[in-house]
Amino acid sequence: MTEFLEYDGGRIAYDDNGAEGPLVVCVPGLGNTRAAYRFLAPGLGESGFRVVTCDLRGSGASSAGEREYGQDALAGDLRALVRHLDAGPAFVVAHANAAGAAVVAAAGEPGLFGGLVLLAPFVRAGAGSGLRAGRFVRSWTRQWAGLFPKDKPEDFADARRELSESLRQPGHLAALRAMIAAGAGPAEAALGALRVPVQVVVGGTDPHFGPDPLTEAEWIGERTGGEVVLIDEAGHYPMLDRPSQVAAAAVPFMARVAMRRAA
Repeated sequence: MTEFLEYDGGRIAYDDNGAEGPLVVCVPGLGNTRAAYRFLAPGLGESGFRVVTCDLRGSGASSAGEREYGQDALAGDLRALVRHLDAGPAFVVAHANAAGAAVVAAAGEPGLFGGLVLLAPFVRAGAGSGLRAGRFVRSWTRQWAGLFPKDKPEDFADARRELSESLRQPGHLAALRAMIAAGAGPAEAALGALRVPVQVVVGGTDPHFGPDPLTEAEWIGERTGGEVVLIDEAGHYPMLDRPSQVAAAAVPFMARVAMRRAA
């Protein structure tokens, strides 16, 4: 059942599996909803984690109409949600632009966060600059479809229809345009201050990072001291086209960090 955090004049929608384990908050990227974690979240829950999936401001069931949509604003929403859940330092699994927002959030308030799993992260200025959100929803969904170079999810047609319906809600396409325009500069500025454990996960066929996505992942890993994971056949959405491989990397990483904290 969808729950809501009423916050700063708006609301953030989220689902919570209610488990007793360490908290993991899963955050979707540009133009997507919390349904982006429909394949990954069950596996995280079965591995003993309390899993919360949320919608960004201006997407899914969250409110639109806020004035700010940059990474700083998204980071504030994430910090507010983690404080609201009140379940100790949270792990965050975040995708693309939201991964950059997670970096900003954890750099600014490290005590709230146990570690970050950054999926196809946009964490430096210029990342995602090739994306366009025009006047019509179909221009975005065409781009989205092209970000699965190898394999599409088995429910691809239904997912595209649901994504289109979300973007047709008042204010949602404008919010997407604002997020793209805001860019990833705040994340790049925050990287040097990041002190929580990091895992960087990229797909080997992700068109956003050119012919060699591993180079981008290693650049991020060097600046964060983070682990780097390359999933060869994954595209820009590894949690959708290779969820079992993402879980196989993220679960041991988070378990190790949780054990170190407990010790």
